[in-house]
Amino acid sequence: MNDQGLSEKKIFSYLETAKSEDTDYYRVLSSMCTHPHKIAVEAHRLFIETNLGDFGLFAGAHRLEKEVIRMLGELLHAPFDDIFSGESCENSVSGYLTTGGTESNIQAVRGMKNFVIARKKTLGATPNIIIPESAHFSFDKVADMMGIEVRRALLDSEFKVDTACVEGLIDNGTIGLVGIAGSTEFGQVDPIDKLARLALENELFLHVDAAFGGFVIPFLEKSYPFDFKIPGVTSIAIDPHKMGLSTIPSGALLFRSPSFLDSLKVNTPYLTTKSQYTLTGTRSGASAAATYAVMKHLGREGYVKNVQYCMKLTIKIIDEVRKLGFEPLLEPKMNVVALKISDPDRVREQLLRKFGWNVSITRTPRSLRLVLMPHNTAQDIEEFLKDLKKVTSEL
Repeated sequence: MNDQGLSEKKIFSYLETAKSEDTDYYRVLSSMCTHPHKIAVEAHRLFIETNLGDFGLFAGAHRLEKEVIRMLGELLHAPFDDIFSGESCENSVSGYLTTGGTESNIQAVRGMKNFVIARKKTLGATPNIIIPESAHFSFDKVADMMGIEVRRALLDSEFKVDTACVEGLIDNGTIGLVGIAGSTEFGQVDPIDKLARLALENELFLHVDAAFGGFVIPFLEKSYPFDFKIPGVTSIAIDPHKMGLSTIPSGALLFRSPSFLDSLKVNTPYLTTKSQYTLTGTRSGASAAATYAVMKHLGREGYVKNVQYCMKLTIKIIDEVRKLGFEPLLEPKMNVVALKISDPDRVREQLLRKFGWNVSITRTPRSLRLVLMPHNTAQDIEEFLKDLKKVTSEL
């Protein structure tokens, strides 16, 4: 730290230089985040100092969080008779805003473990959860943090989890199953209804990671069952800071029953509230305000338009790459595309080095992965296809 304070002019000059080193989403076809809506940015600024970790001091921000959870509950067909009852603020809402999908997934599994151990006291084997091979790497963090074995079930030919494989992995140490609604690599939706039947038959939790798909699937023309409408789904992760167009960090974790949330309870004797259910202590009230503002402003109609726009770009890129002789690994369910391309790693490197395109690679099988987001345009797609053609013809 410098001894003498610097002028605002010098500081902002340095900040602007640092900002210029960031990617501004131009020519980005790899990210599941995008520019937040301007109303979310302004709402975030208005609540920038609020701390939901001590919400007794910030009643307005906490009310906005509860209203966001209620709106998300409606979107995800939460059983309101069970979830939104009671007078206590914390007990009346079975969920809270997180920093994103990673925290939500960690907390969902922590809740599983705490709930099961409290009920059974001991397990017949090492606690384990069963996830698809397509699951997000956040579950590796879960295993490391909580001493839980993570078992990976194989995928079928359409890159959805193989439920027969899941069933074969269940034993007396299994505490829960995980399904993905909008997988990071393929944008695929696991058969959540079949996983839910397995969960109910074996008295297990079922967590659905819809961090990306949660703000896509409900607004698609075709329906893919994945939420609380399915009996057996016990928790859902959803990220407003992705296709919800809120500011970062804005994630959410919802539970079917308040008792599941209660399994995360920790006493907080020196705060204005007696307990917390969250992973982090200090939490951004600005994220709650931003998410509230953009959800209220756009409404269902606005989100339908947002998803339709991204799907239009998705269809365009699929149609055009076929003209170039390439095929997708599967017909996209949402705005995520995986392309069969020879030597995708080298193609990716050349696209970035020569033309500045940020794309990514799927793990197995290796393919070129593209995410079509609101920051992309039809002109972007046309330019990308021209550059893709140049790169692949040279290789």
